[in-house]
Amino acid sequence: MKLSKKLKLAAIFTGAIAVTTPLLPAIAQFTEAPLSKDQVVAVAIPAGAIGYNLAVVEQIPGKQQCWAEEGSNPTIINPLWTTFDFTGSCRRSTDSNGYSVRLDGQDTSLDYRLDVIAKGDQLQLVAKGYQGGSNYVVGQTAGKAGDSDYLKIDLNPGWEFTKKAYEGKVLGHFFFSGDSTAIAAAGDAPAAPAPTASSGSNFSDIARDIYQDEIKEAVALGFIAGFKDKTFRPTESLTREQLVSMVYGALETIDSVNLEPASKVPTKPYPDVDSSRWSATKIQWAKENEIVKGYPDGSFKPGTPVTRAELIAVLQNVAKFANLKQGNTAELVSNQQPTNFSDTANHWGAATIQTMSAYCGVASPAQEVGDAFAPDAPAQRDYAAAATLRTHDCLTDNSKESQS
Repeated sequence: MKLSKKLKLAAIFTGAIAVTTPLLPAIAQFTEAPLSKDQVVAVAIPAGAIGYNLAVVEQIPGKQQCWAEEGSNPTIINPLWTTFDFTGSCRRSTDSNGYSVRLDGQDTSLDYRLDVIAKGDQLQLVAKGYQGGSNYVVGQTAGKAGDSDYLKIDLNPGWEFTKKAYEGKVLGHFFFSGDSTAIAAAGDAPAAPAPTASSGSNFSDIARDIYQDEIKEAVALGFIAGFKDKTFRPTESLTREQLVSMVYGALETIDSVNLEPASKVPTKPYPDVDSSRWSATKIQWAKENEIVKGYPDGSFKPGTPVTRAELIAVLQNVAKFANLKQGNTAELVSNQQPTNFSDTANHWGAATIQTMSAYCGVASPAQEVGDAFAPDAPAQRDYAAAATLRTHDCLTDNSKESQS
């Protein structure tokens, strides 16, 4: 929500809290933090007919050993993390939610995908450019082994592991960070200019969206992203697992919220959420902290679309959780006049929607027009990004006020 809009809304509400400068400009910048090469390993994991998957595993210093190495050409990885509950000892990322490519100090996660492919007598980790971009060989195994062996991927010259950071806070996301000059000098990929970092301004389908500015800020923060074809798909419905991942990512960027990093769950969080599912650790986090509940039959239904009322209920839980993490009471303080919605009076979420309307305008009319909230309509990606950003900014503003 823009500052001028916040000020106007605050002015009409008696006793409104002071509004501070938003956390981010239109385009925020993530940085990277160094990571010791002895502390992290890239692993090619056998995946049957599809070949190999990539995993990045980090050893937390002083904790139980996460892996062991034996041999060379190739180096075989003994995946010790699979033999115990590695929470607190290891951090593991197994898909693009947990790792991406960074070139010359620019986040290029929307420009490249990482694949492990067979090449002659070895495996290569390749950053494949979308839409005809250059490919980079990031690392290789220096040989093959048995079909069931986990293999270490050694990074090529010009590449190193780093972690995503924001305002001095190191986040859980891993970067394969490359220097294009060093890469070209080593001859591991065609010399080519590093692509411009993708951002919300590159999306081809948000120019006329009412939430385009908030989408750009949300993408810049990193808690929601676009698609490989450079679209955002603003009117697509958000699923339950996508919502959990989004709110967790938003909380990660609030320095005053001491958010425990997501880690592997030893068992299924729910009967229909396997521990290997990409969202399993965050769903487990949401379950333990009562952010999102399951259904009466015990299921979670991760792929089920979220309604607008459900989105607001989850964001209220997130805001209360963050307040407690910041050392405040869970109560949400109203800071603007709420909208008198015309279609929520007899709805189960009426009180929550009213509360979140008065809390930085998180709950707002459908398409920001009229006085209908449409509580049972699917929560579209554009509004979900905007509502989550407003919750994030409200929590950030409250934190700044409590410190002043």
